[in-house]
Amino acid sequence: MALETYQAKRDFKLTPEPRGRKGRNSGNSFVIQKHDATRLHYDFRLEMDGVLKSWAVTKGPSLNPEDKRLAVHVEDHPLSYGDFEGIIPKGQYGGGTVIVWDRGTWTPRGDARKAYQKGHMEFELDGEKLKGRWHLVRMHGRPGEKRENWLLIKGEDAEARHDGDILAERPESAKTGRQLEQVAENPDATWNSKSKDGKAVAVNKSVRKATAPTPRDRDWPKGARKAALPDFVEPALAKLKPKPPADDRWIHEIKFDGYRLQVRIDDGEVTMLTRSGLDWTAKFGKEVLDAFAALPVRSAVIDGEIVVERDTGASDFSALQHDLSEGRDDRFVFYAFDLLYLDGHSLLNATLIDRKHLLETLLPGDDNKLRYSAHFNESGGLVLDHACRLSLEGVISKLRDSKYTSGRTGEWIKSKCSHRQEFVIGGYVPSTSMKNAIGSLAMGYHENGELKHVGRVGTGYTVATAQLLYERLSHLTQTETSFDDKLTSEERRGLIYVKPQLVAEVEFSAWSADGNLRHAAFRGLREDKPAKDVTRETAKTTARELPKSAVALTHPDRIYWPDEGVTKEGLANYYAEVWRFMAPYVVNRPLALLRLPDGINGRQRFFQKHAWKGMNPHIGEIIDPKDKRGEKLLRITDFDGVVALVQSAVLEIHPWGATTDNWEKPDMITMDLDPGEDVAWENVIAAAYGLKERLEAEGLAAFVKTSGGKGLHVVTPLTPKASWVGVKAFAKWLADSMSSDHPDLYLATATKAKRRGRIFIDYLRNGRGNTAVAPYSTRARPGAAVSMPLEWNELTADIGPAYFTVDNTPTRLNALPRDPWDGFFAAAKPLETKKR
Repeated sequence: MALETYQAKRDFKLTPEPRGRKGRNSGNSFVIQKHDATRLHYDFRLEMDGVLKSWAVTKGPSLNPEDKRLAVHVEDHPLSYGDFEGIIPKGQYGGGTVIVWDRGTWTPRGDARKAYQKGHMEFELDGEKLKGRWHLVRMHGRPGEKRENWLLIKGEDAEARHDGDILAERPESAKTGRQLEQVAENPDATWNSKSKDGKAVAVNKSVRKATAPTPRDRDWPKGARKAALPDFVEPALAKLKPKPPADDRWIHEIKFDGYRLQVRIDDGEVTMLTRSGLDWTAKFGKEVLDAFAALPVRSAVIDGEIVVERDTGASDFSALQHDLSEGRDDRFVFYAFDLLYLDGHSLLNATLIDRKHLLETLLPGDDNKLRYSAHFNESGGLVLDHACRLSLEGVISKLRDSKYTSGRTGEWIKSKCSHRQEFVIGGYVPSTSMKNAIGSLAMGYHENGELKHVGRVGTGYTVATAQLLYERLSHLTQTETSFDDKLTSEERRGLIYVKPQLVAEVEFSAWSADGNLRHAAFRGLREDKPAKDVTRETAKTTARELPKSAVALTHPDRIYWPDEGVTKEGLANYYAEVWRFMAPYVVNRPLALLRLPDGINGRQRFFQKHAWKGMNPHIGEIIDPKDKRGEKLLRITDFDGVVALVQSAVLEIHPWGATTDNWEKPDMITMDLDPGEDVAWENVIAAAYGLKERLEAEGLAAFVKTSGGKGLHVVTPLTPKASWVGVKAFAKWLADSMSSDHPDLYLATATKAKRRGRIFIDYLRNGRGNTAVAPYSTRARPGAAVSMPLEWNELTADIGPAYFTVDNTPTRLNALPRDPWDGFFAAAKPLETKKR
């Protein structure tokens, strides 16, 4: 289920429930909410894949293993709902009083997602009231029954009881200590259990929103000191380390890909300052400022980062730059991670963990513009590994008991998933494919007062950015070199020197032996950092050898994906990064190619299986044994071949499911799950697992990849013995059996009129001459997504069909301990022909 269902059922202008959004990370919280609606029941919720999977337990949970309590599966709820306590207005969906009856963490026994799909989940609860082992078991539905009924059952263990009623013994809220009746009488009250006489006291929330609490109302942490509101606090900065610290003195936060800002609030007036103290209040629009002005504070200094998030949920500095240059302000989000001052008190000497706890109490849990930056207590290495697998920028580790100290003291450590830092622009080369635009930038960094040259960056520029940089740099040109080291004739070729004043953020794969950047991509201008402060951050590392090609790229700065800034050179660099994984799926196979000479927005679009005029000689031609007189088909045999495809503007590569060594015996089956409109991503994942189970029941292996478009591909390696006819018949049987068992969910025919709300299981890609997009191939669509192989345990709501792109895929692959499809061909089995 998806949050669209949750949101569609509610009018958030009338109900106080949080609108919410899917969480960025997967945690393990659970919550049980006592809900006095049409009839009293208990809502049981488990955090999975960024949402709360939810069941309505009509009689509530029981500690007696003999009690099997009906649990009706309902729509997913946002994580922020786990904190909701109050009254849903009469007439609204679920109208009635809600309290948080129990909360804590849950630990699945085995693979939670697989168990959820199969309909039997076994897990441990560690709550304030419920503990020990529990089961959720799906019941077989009756014909025509729409609701999905499960049973909630307590496991036999030390926490089980055969007498007493936990619901009657503990009726109060685990959050506030209130009972339903008290919330119903005063829904706007917040419970304060720390009054001087030890009795619980209600505080009206509406008053707190209108008038900030006075300093004496707060529980000030140790180290807080009375002080005047500062104009600016020099920020704490992180030292770069290859790995995050491992011991439990540290907490870990996801590193955001945006602008670091210090927000100063003074009686409703909000000022936003960069890390160097520049006033950028006017840059980010009114909504973010209004969100800060609405906080229940009189004065505060908040440290954080402003970002723009892609549809995947990941922050993206290039998107932030794009919105700033376009004057767009609807996508800005501020993540607050530290609190330096509050209502007459400096918090610089309080511990980090106390500052964060106090900060979290100030921030609204469901604000779309202002969010709390959560932290992880797990091993830093595990957090970094998860971040890198998702192609995020990295992790910031902080000593939990540290004071806030300006500068790089070592109390904050940053560990990155890829090489990335700022460089000074020392020159540019004009574009060869556009007028009044740059084609590449010459970069450098300061060392001992000199500007060291590190090479050119020729990709990562959108059309608008390439033109903007040309305009700005043309006013900074100079005749003498900008660099202090001597450039070779090749490095000087076509280069126009500029005054070294602008700073750019650059992502690159490694340093070369001669000190240059390898496979570098522009990510945006850094106008918050002076050029004189730019030094080399990353140490020399032993770089993995990447394949090199003899194929020359003409017009390497030609932009294939205008909004993402992926150029011809950038696409060739991408394939060099992934070639070691990709080669077995495209080499020595007949290919169908999608060519777009003018990029994805151009008019020319050719789907080609045969040669064209001027085709690069590294793209081979081969005779089809069954069509010896027909036109020759295409194949590549090495890395030069794939670079030749890039040179020829091939943006999608679609191979056969057989090699040219064995034309008539396929070595794989590809099942394409193509969702229609209104199909939740979780349902596509469920379909993939359904195919996996059926394939494994036939003794075959199943591997999964994103399509880079809308769906998923489930791919099975075969020992090449069966014919095309046999393989296609088996694929059709798979699709038909899925459709027959679940006709409301799946289709085995490509009928567009019936596609809405269902998934088309496309088996037709398994006929002779039919193709499917190759693993790691790019897609000729906005976003520059690629078809990405996954391990099954990575198939979660965090990763959508177009999550991985030309930009973020190398980061993911470099973080993996092995090929996500490790052992693909070793798992091949012959297809047994059966009468079906």
